Amino acid sequence: MTLTTLRTSLLDLLHELRTSDIKPIVGGGFGIFLKIEHTRASGQRTLLKTWPEPRSTNDLDLFLRPELLCESKRLRPLAEAISRLGYEVIPEAAKYQFVRILSPENRAANVKLDLLTGPESRFQGTNVKVDARRARPNPSVGVHAHPVNEVPTLEEGLLSIALAGTLSSGAAWQGEVHLPHPFSFLTMKLFAFRDRLNDGTKDSGRYHALDLYSILATTTESEWDHGIELRDRFRPDPTVKEAGHLVSTYFSKNQDLGILRIKESQHYRTDFQLTDFMGALADLFPNRG
Repeated sequence: MTLTTLRTSLLDLLHELRTSDIKPIVGGGFGIFLKIEHTRASGQRTLLKTWPEPRSTNDLDLFLRPELLCESKRLRPLAEAISRLGYEVIPEAAKYQFVRILSPENRAANVKLDLLTGPESRFQGTNVKVDARRARPNPSVGVHAHPVNEVPTLEEGLLSIALAGTLSSGAAWQGEVHLPHPFSFLTMKLFAFRDRLNDGTKDSGRYHALDLYSILATTTESEWDHGIELRDRFRPDPTVKEAGHLVSTYFSKNQDLGILRIKESQHYRTDFQLTDFMGALADLFPNRG
């Protein structure tokens, strides 16, 4: 799977959604790649000077604003677009995970689409049926979303970017997507690392640890200032408190497991600014006990 293929698949989806008001928030590895690309093109000053090369991925992690699930009719164009583009439902995650078969002989070449949304708490008092696994719009429109409780700041400080490239038809096209604020990205990745750090079948969290470095490395001055404001505003949130504990446990010393996982990554370079990285991460996510 190449990043160009993912760009084309996302552009195909945006093209199908061009007359709707759905502007997805792109997370995951491809979202980080887009952030690196955007920041490099903008020439803005960033927190760290040494950046990793973007890692490969075959996932499109698309976050839907909770308001879209609360007004389910607004999601109908997305359900129709997924169907028109030939995505197939992944049975064990029906209606929120799909796959686009590009090569029946090579599963790694296929595009996996994950639909996600904000925390379960965002749907209290709404008609959305929600549990830890899925948020179900009511009335149903054929798509659900997986709630991510580890991102209380999902809609804070979103970055709008123009995504340009080529559709599967070969035509040039440009659409708009949003990227999470670095504070939100970091929070999600800290919990993802915790969940995978001892899972040998999932790279033992190495790519999540590397993603944390990439996110901080490409954080601009204005994003850093906003991140400090988010840290202070969301200080009482249990998720943010736990994120501080994770930083203290896994990313505060050179011998900590998170730092070791970065060094084990195939993308690691000896010029990575790990001391600055650890200091910045501790500033954003202090361990408050």
